[in-house]
Amino acid sequence: MTFTLHQGENNTLFPLDEAFGILGILNVSPDSFYNNAVGKINEEAARLLAGGADILDLGAESTRPGAKPIPASIEIERLAPAIRQLRMDFPDARISVDTWKAETAVFAIAEGACLINDVSGLLDPALPGVLAEFKPGYCLTYSYGPRGGKSADKDDIISDAKRFFEVRLKLLTAAGLPEDRVMLDPGIGFGKSRSDNLALLSRIGEFREFGRPLLAAISMKSFFGDLLGLGSRGRGEVSAVASALLWEKGVFWHRAHDPSRIRDALRLAAALTRDCGQGKARQV
Repeated sequence: MTFTLHQGENNTLFPLDEAFGILGILNVSPDSFYNNAVGKINEEAARLLAGGADILDLGAESTRPGAKPIPASIEIERLAPAIRQLRMDFPDARISVDTWKAETAVFAIAEGACLINDVSGLLDPALPGVLAEFKPGYCLTYSYGPRGGKSADKDDIISDAKRFFEVRLKLLTAAGLPEDRVMLDPGIGFGKSRSDNLALLSRIGEFREFGRPLLAAISMKSFFGDLLGLGSRGRGEVSAVASALLWEKGVFWHRAHDPSRIRDALRLAAALTRDCGQGKARQV
């Protein structure tokens, strides 16, 4: 299976020559709860890349519970100096932009972003047209908005997620975005209940039926705090363990605040699987 990231005039084919890939989280929103990169973009980018991040996932709008939405103009105002600094100082780094707004996506792609990470599940009706025109990589998240919504009320969260992915994949391809540009994220959090989150994680491998790479965006999630009684700084080890367990279920991409810790956990999981004679069979 390949996943295509559009970078300038060339397409770079994924998967990587490894059993997993990592998006390093780079927050430039002033109200981000963890590893805020405002005023220290180079320092944080260097740490993420040194820790093994394959893509820098740049976000300018907090989607934590209770966070206030911002217009695209402010989001772009925050992103512009950060993404331009990264392009200058880390010219070989691949950059993703975490946005659900079409206007911001146009700006990000023009500035060299190869991936649009949309946590809203296509809330902006103009976004499919932008994606079809420029054909970047795109992460489709099972969500009914950047801060959650009606998905928490579903009786069968897995069936609903499958319907969600099926409908939106058809919408994207009908608009003109090749399916090989898309990865899928089950959207842990975003208004979902504890039981819904557990179901999505335990059955995440079922989403492989769509033939697209899966992303686990679970790093430091408040879900872990609710489940295990952990503060935000106590969720790192749990995030690493969960990432390794999800890799065993076929999850290729992992979004991380601390790539070095996640990479060690994933390398261990991959090594144990290879020792069982399975090689890179889960490289999806």
